[in-house]
Amino acid sequence: MHIQELTPEAMPEAQRLIWETFTAFEAPDYSQTGIDTFNKCLYDAEFLAQLTFYGAYRNVTLVGVLATRSGGSHISMFFVKSDCQRRGVGRRLFQHMLKKMPTGKITVNASPYAVGIYEKLGFRSTDTEQLKDGIRYTPMEYTIAE
Repeated sequence: MHIQELTPEAMPEAQRLIWETFTAFEAPDYSQTGIDTFNKCLYDAEFLAQLTFYGAYRNVTLVGVLATRSGGSHISMFFVKSDCQRRGVGRRLFQHMLKKMPTGKITVNASPYAVGIYEKLGFRSTDTEQLKDGIRYTPMEYTIAE
């Protein structure tokens, strides 16, 4: 497996992976408003331009995507194909991203499905579950050791 920053040409494949994973694992926890909000963000060029995307490839197949904003200090999207989950893909993506941020804090608004995953990576909740535009999330934070 190798991890690299995604090029604009790789975005359609990344968006397909994100949407397929979202609909399988996260959409069941969301209202239709939340699903529509997520879909709009996923294809909003202005929003996507603020993000840095990393992709995990097994051979030539994209199997995971992690996107950050705010100079890497906030995870906006983090998805691994269903048949590759629980195989270290997400952890490797996260570790790759950490190399870009040697100290400081990383935040995420974790979906209900992902809270446990983020806890395993070392994040802690900073507030209770929130709801905005139909999106359910728990604010979480990871402190990078100096």
